[in-house]
Amino acid sequence: MPGLGIKRWIGVILIGTTFIGFGFAVIILDIYRNAPDVWWASLLAYISLRTLDRLLRAVIFGSVGVGLVLFGIWGLNKSLLRPFIEPGQPILAAVSAYRKKDRGPRIVVLGGGTGLSAMLRGLKGFTNNLTAIVTVADDGGSSGELRRNMGVLPPGDIRNCLAALSDDEAMLTQLFQYRFSTGTGLDGHTLGNLLITALTDLTGSFEKAVAESGRVLAVKGRVIPATLHDVRLIADVQVPFKSRIKQIRGESKIPEAAGEIRRVRLEPDNAKAFPPAIQALLSADLIIVGPGSLYTSLLPNLLVPDISDAIRSSRALKFFVCNVATQPGETDGYNCNDHVNTIYKHLSSEIFDVIISNNTFDGQLPEGVEWVKQSETEGFPCMTYASNLVDPEKPWRHHSVRLAQVIIDLYNERTGPLNNRDDI
Repeated sequence: MPGLGIKRWIGVILIGTTFIGFGFAVIILDIYRNAPDVWWASLLAYISLRTLDRLLRAVIFGSVGVGLVLFGIWGLNKSLLRPFIEPGQPILAAVSAYRKKDRGPRIVVLGGGTGLSAMLRGLKGFTNNLTAIVTVADDGGSSGELRRNMGVLPPGDIRNCLAALSDDEAMLTQLFQYRFSTGTGLDGHTLGNLLITALTDLTGSFEKAVAESGRVLAVKGRVIPATLHDVRLIADVQVPFKSRIKQIRGESKIPEAAGEIRRVRLEPDNAKAFPPAIQALLSADLIIVGPGSLYTSLLPNLLVPDISDAIRSSRALKFFVCNVATQPGETDGYNCNDHVNTIYKHLSSEIFDVIISNNTFDGQLPEGVEWVKQSETEGFPCMTYASNLVDPEKPWRHHSVRLAQVIIDLYNERTGPLNNRDDI
C-alpha cells in the first residue's frame, strides 16, 4: 500500500542484509577453495546445493533470505506495535488509518462547554490535525473559584477538550475528569483543573500548562485558549415587562438573569488573541463554530477582535453547527435562524458558508428545553444542511459520531455539489 512510509525502510534493511550476505559469501568461498578433504567440508558442499547450477542456487537462497527477513520484520513490528493496536485490529489497517488521519484536513473548532468536546470526540476519528480554540470567559464552578483564588485562566472547558482529544479515554482520562465530592477545599473541583493550575505555577504560563497536560493524555491535536487576557463577559439584559436594560457581569450569572439577552461584550473589549489561535485559523482548511451555548461559549471567542478578523481573512470553509435544543435562560424560543442572526449582529458581518442543523425531533427533552428548528419562512444567504444529529441517550445534545460524519462528508464535497447548489 503506497504512502505508509514502510517500504523504503524495508529496502534499506534488505540492502544491509545483502552486504552481510556478501561477507558470509566471501568466507564460504574461502572454505570451498582452501578447506581440507574432511567430512564437514563435504557436508557444507551438500547443504550449499553445490551440485545445482549457480543461478538456480542464487534464486533459492535469495528467496529464502527475503522470506525470512520479511517474516522477521513482520514479527518485530507486531511485537513493538502490540501496545498501540486495538485487539483484533490488523497492524496494516491500524498503520493505514493513522497515516490517513495524519494527512486529514486541518480543522479549527471554536466554542466551549460539552458541545465542543462532543464534536472533538467525533472528529478525532477522521483527522489528527485538530485545533480547539476555547473560551476563557468562564467564571463559575471549579474554574471560577480557581480563577478568583489562584489568578489563573479558567481551565474547565480546556480540560474537557483535552479529555475528548485524548488518544485513550480510559482510566487516565477518567482520572483527569474526576470531580471531588467531599473534602475541605476540594469539594466541586476536578483533578484536571487542579493539575492544570499546578502546571501553570510550575511552568510559569497557562499555555505551557495546557500543552503539558495534552502530552500526559496523549492528545491528538491542540487545545489553545482564545486569549491569554483576563476577560469578563458582560450582557445587556432587558428586564421582563419593562423597557429598562440591565447589565449582568460574569458568564455564570447571565443564564440566571431573568430577561431577554440583547447583547454581550467582553471586558476589556480589545483583548489580543493568543497568536497560535490566529495562525491556526489562517492555515485551516475548515473552521467550525459551535455547537455550544450561544452567548456564553460561542460569542466570547468571536468577540475577540483578532479572532473574528482571522476568520474573515481565512480561506477555509466555514461551518456553523446549530444547537439541537435551546438553553434555558439564554436562548429560550430561539430557532436556528435566531442563533445565526445573533452572531451576525454581534460581528456586523456574515461569515459562514454552511449552516448545519438537526432535523430529528424524537425523544424526551428536560423541562423548559425546546427543539431548535430551522425556520421555514426565513432563509440564509448561504447553504444549509439538516440531518439527524441527536444523541439517542441525551436527545438535547449532539451525537458526536453522527455530527463528525456529516461535517467530513460536507467538507469532502467542497469541490463538488457543495459549490454548485444553493441548498444541500
